[in-house]
Amino acid sequence: MAYKSLRDFLATLEADGELVRVSEPVSTHLEMTEIQTRLLRNGGPAVLFEKPVMPDGSISPIPCLANLFGTVKRVAMGVTLEGKARTTAGELREVGELLAFLRNPTPPRGLGDAMEMLPLAQTVMSMRPKTVKKAPVQEVVLKGDQIDLTALPIQGCWPGEPAPLITWGLVVTKGPSDEREDDFNLGIYRMQVLGKDKAIMRWLAHRGGAQHYARHKKAGKREPLPCAVVLGADPGTILAAVTPVPETLSEYQFAGLMRGSKAELVPCKTVPLMVPAQAEIVLEGHVLLDEFEDEGPYGDHTGYYNSVEKFPVFQVTAITMRKDPIYLTTFTGRPPDEPSVLGEALNEVFIPLIRQQFPEITDFWLPPEGCSYRIAVVSMKKAYPGHAKRVMMGCWSYLRQFMYTKWIIVVDDDINARDWKDVMWAVSTKMDPARDITVIENTPIDYLDFASPESGLGSKIGLDATDKWEPETKREWGEEIRMDEAVVERVNDLWDRLGLPGDGTPIWK
Repeated sequence: MAYKSLRDFLATLEADGELVRVSEPVSTHLEMTEIQTRLLRNGGPAVLFEKPVMPDGSISPIPCLANLFGTVKRVAMGVTLEGKARTTAGELREVGELLAFLRNPTPPRGLGDAMEMLPLAQTVMSMRPKTVKKAPVQEVVLKGDQIDLTALPIQGCWPGEPAPLITWGLVVTKGPSDEREDDFNLGIYRMQVLGKDKAIMRWLAHRGGAQHYARHKKAGKREPLPCAVVLGADPGTILAAVTPVPETLSEYQFAGLMRGSKAELVPCKTVPLMVPAQAEIVLEGHVLLDEFEDEGPYGDHTGYYNSVEKFPVFQVTAITMRKDPIYLTTFTGRPPDEPSVLGEALNEVFIPLIRQQFPEITDFWLPPEGCSYRIAVVSMKKAYPGHAKRVMMGCWSYLRQFMYTKWIIVVDDDINARDWKDVMWAVSTKMDPARDITVIENTPIDYLDFASPESGLGSKIGLDATDKWEPETKREWGEEIRMDEAVVERVNDLWDRLGLPGDGTPIWK
C-alpha cells in the first residue's frame, strides 16, 4: 500500500473520512488560516479548498490543500513502511527503531542474528531511488516571462505580514562535493514571495540547506547554489524531510523506506538536481550568493511575529507542474498548528533513537504546547547520584533537533512523563530549587526566541525531579503513600458489582 503521490494519499484520506472538499470560495488571505486553526483545535480533517480566492478577487484554478498533517493519525497514515500503513503514534516508533539501527547497528551475536539482519540490509539497499525521463510534475514547464509566483494561490497567514508565504516547500539542495552523487538534502523552509520570479529563502544556519549554501560559498563557487522547491510530494518524502535521517543515508533513499517503494526522481529542467517525479509543483532556481533581503515579520510557531532579518534570495529559473496541480499549504502559529502535531508524532520516532544512546530513559515527551521542542520531559530508571544531570546533558547534545530545547525536566520511571499533573507533583515534592536546578548560559538558541538576551544565544535549564540519593541529600527521603496490593486486587474484583460510575481503574502505578 505505497503512496506514489500526494494524490494516492488523498484518495485514501477521502475514503476514510479524513479529507473534506470545500466548494465555497475561500480567500487565501487570512481566511484559510482561520479555518485551519479551528480544524486543528478539534482534530478535524484535511481540507481541499476547490475555489481559492486570490488577492485580486479572482478564483484560482489551482485548489489548495491544507491541514494535511493536522492529526497524529494522519501523520502515521502517511508512513507505509513495509507496505503497511500506520494509524497511531505508537506505530511510528517502528520508524525510530529502524533509524536507530541505521545510525548504529548492533553487531550480530551469531549467524542467526546476521541472517535476521540481512533482509533489512537488503531492503535499505533496494530503496535507492530510480530515475525516470518523463514525469507528471513536468507536464507543464514555464520559463522566462511565463514564470509568475503570484499566479499560485499562496497563503497569506496572519495580519500585518509583508507578502504571501510559501510554507510547505520541500527544498532540495546538494553539497559541493562530487564524492557522493546522492548527497541531497531535503528541508522545509518558508519563503516570502518578493515578485514573479523571486522569493526569500529563510533557513537557519544549522539546517542542511543552509550548510550546503555555506559550504558552496566557502568552496569559492562563483555561481549561485542550485536549488529546487517541491510543493506537494508524496507523504513519505515529506516526512523524510522532517526526520533525523543518518548522514550516511540519502534522504530520498529513506523516503523510499517510509513510503514502502523506491522514490521516482526526474532531473530538473534548469538546475542539476533531482526531484520527485510524482510531485504537484516544482520551483527550480538558484539561491543567490550576493543578494539578501529583509524577511518578515511573520507569525511563527512561538505564537509571536518573528523579528525582521536578512536571508538570501531565491531566483526562479523555471516552474514545472502537473496539468491540474494541487497547491499544498499550511501556517505556523501558537500550538496547535501542523508543526506541533508533526512534533508530537515524531516524538515517537525520537524515543528509540535516544534510548539507543541512553537505555535508562523509559519515556521522552515533547509537549505540543512547548512549541514542538522547547520543553522536554524525560522519565528514567535512576541508577546513581547525579544520573539525572547526565541524562539532561545527553539529551541536549545527542540529536541536532534538541540543541534548542530550553527546558528539560527529568523524573523517575514511576512518574508519567506525559501527564502534567504527575510531573508537577514530582517537581513540587522532589526538588529543592538551589540544589536541583541546572542552568547553562551562552548556548545555541533559536534566533526566533526573542526571550533570549542575544539573538541565537541564550540559556538552558534542567530540573532534576527524581528521588534524591546519598550524597545528593543528607536527609532521610520520604516514603510515598501506596495502597496495599491485596486491597487493590479485592476492589478490582468488586468494582463491576458496586454499581459505581467510571471504569474503576486504580490510580497506582
